[in-house]
Amino acid sequence: MVAYLSGELPQRQIGVGWASLRDVPAPAAASSLTLLGVNSAFSRIGAVSGKGSAAERKRLVGELFGLATSDEQYFLVRLLSGELRQGALDGVMTDAVAKAAEVPVAEVRRAVMLSGSLAVTAQAALGGGSEALAGFGLQVGRPLKPMLAASEASIDEALAKAGGQAAVEWKLDGVRVQAHVSRDEAGGASVRIFTRSLDDITERLPEVVTAMTELPARDAVFDGELIALRPDGRPYAFQDTASRAASEVDAHGAGRVPLSVFLFDVLHLDGADLIDLPDTERHAALVSVVPEAMLMPRLVTADLEEATAFFQDAVKRGHEGVVVKSLTTPYAAGRRGAGWIKVKPRHTLDLVVLAVEWGHGRRKGWLSNLHLGARNPETGGWVMLGKTFKGLTDELLTWQTEKLLSLEDHRDDWTVYVHPELVVEIAFDGVQRSPRYPGGVALRFARVLRYREDKTAAEADTIETVLALAPPTDD
Repeated sequence: MVAYLSGELPQRQIGVGWASLRDVPAPAAASSLTLLGVNSAFSRIGAVSGKGSAAERKRLVGELFGLATSDEQYFLVRLLSGELRQGALDGVMTDAVAKAAEVPVAEVRRAVMLSGSLAVTAQAALGGGSEALAGFGLQVGRPLKPMLAASEASIDEALAKAGGQAAVEWKLDGVRVQAHVSRDEAGGASVRIFTRSLDDITERLPEVVTAMTELPARDAVFDGELIALRPDGRPYAFQDTASRAASEVDAHGAGRVPLSVFLFDVLHLDGADLIDLPDTERHAALVSVVPEAMLMPRLVTADLEEATAFFQDAVKRGHEGVVVKSLTTPYAAGRRGAGWIKVKPRHTLDLVVLAVEWGHGRRKGWLSNLHLGARNPETGGWVMLGKTFKGLTDELLTWQTEKLLSLEDHRDDWTVYVHPELVVEIAFDGVQRSPRYPGGVALRFARVLRYREDKTAAEADTIETVLALAPPTDD
């Protein structure tokens, strides 16, 4: 249950996407599902393979959903699609586990970091308390929860939060990875590469494995980023990097687009755990074994002008922005705090609300998740670019619920479709290609800034404006 309420599947991936969830049966009138029964069903679905697997997987999904009530179907759809928004994600669940087990929350957070699993940590905390939590240690070959960055709108705010002098590093639009390297007594190297979500993708990345094998470390755990770069050093679109990292290749080739490795942290090196050391000491250890070509570009400064120039140069090269890092912070996995602060250029668009989904959990009773559309001058219609529920205060949720209900055209069980009249200003981090939406693009990390009642729908931004911000598709 802890994993489900955190929005995760214990089975990781079971091969169920939106296509499998479109035509689920009508909901059951009464609840008969059990937690163990659902977990068993997910395991059966994930184990399906071979000829006819897609049809069999769809049959099993239909069988499970046929036993679920309307509320249970709502929860399962969002759990399987990665869009669970009931409010009890990792941070809340970590606090809940600590309270239920009557142990300090700091002990739970550390155990989650070292085990890589909130569910495993919860089992230990509830079964053995602090003593069981103390048994978790860093183990080369077992992935840790990655440290996360908070956000600020400007370099000066980020420097202030980091305490003045800080490290400023490029923020790449790549794939976050954790690389584990170990050698046997004969010197043979074993390398495992894990994603941010702790999935093992080693077999897909022979060129990365080779690069890590060549490092002069007996055993180590590195944190870094993989990215596909053009010959001029500018990045390909994120989808190209993600597609390459998701593709199986043979041992003799690196795939159509090779991935470059940029390392920015080391958590363990030659028998010593480094996670409790300050950033400066961890980075010194990193530099001692990693060649400059594989290090994330970095500037240490307290000067706003220098840091701003470094930020502008990173953006000019096609990267997302920078991460400002406190020089004294330890590696606090799975948390966002003042230790790491990301700064990106902020893009905004004025878009039209096409529909809105009812909220769930704490937002039940409010219209929450907005469907966003850009204007299409050629057809006079609208092109959907994605959804967002972020940036909405309780006051704004109350206002938009009343306003959007007054614009209702029709509805289904979860969504109210509205006349396209209300303009909303949306901030976002970039535009990516997406086959999910008819325009072929979607906004990355979209969030609401404010409603623009001073603008009519005819003044909303066009799909051409959005496409101009999208990365090129050619080589």
